[in-house]
Amino acid sequence: MSRLRVHSFGMSLDGFSAGPDQSLQHPLGVHGPELMQWFFPTRTWREMQGQPGGETGIDDEIARRGFGSFGAWILGRNMFGPVRGPWPDESWRGWWGDEPPYHVPTFVLTHHPRPPLEMAGGTVFHFVTGGIHAALEQATAAAAGRDIRLGGGVATVRQYLQAGLVDELHLAVRPVLLGAGEHLLGGIDLRALGYECAETVAGERATHVFVRRRP
Repeated sequence: MSRLRVHSFGMSLDGFSAGPDQSLQHPLGVHGPELMQWFFPTRTWREMQGQPGGETGIDDEIARRGFGSFGAWILGRNMFGPVRGPWPDESWRGWWGDEPPYHVPTFVLTHHPRPPLEMAGGTVFHFVTGGIHAALEQATAAAAGRDIRLGGGVATVRQYLQAGLVDELHLAVRPVLLGAGEHLLGGIDLRALGYECAETVAGERATHVFVRRRP
């Protein structure tokens, strides 16, 4: 049975998982890349970029878990690109070039319809206008029993958490302070929703916290 999992989701000590003012120049918001400085040095990341080397260790091992075992992804529209409102055309094809890192069907939440977009490496973007439950239903069918990765952004993860649909939330907590941006857990009572901290692992550059639904 497919599980919905959030993996490798960066969070600052003051609770932000994206910086303010996302734009083409700042895909993660201003100062947002600081949240992922545990991930960028890893061998997993460098292999994804076609580069040699990279660090092995706990951060790398946990990062590697986030790829290869998923049958589908779900993304909020901001994770696909900076375009807002109705699509002016189909020229924007994502942040990642011709071969995105997903390699499986990927369902993008949006209020504005757009035809599916097939990319190199097996990624097909499907644009879902029916909301979070419709996206999860379509992703579950596409995953064929494999887990589904919920890639973000912050608002999308919050919606799925508040609906009690996330089975596992992996937070990579970085020792940085953003001061502003998008707060991940503010106003969400995870305990009341049936979640618990199931595992904590100290990595080289982040503390990895796994929050799961109680059995």
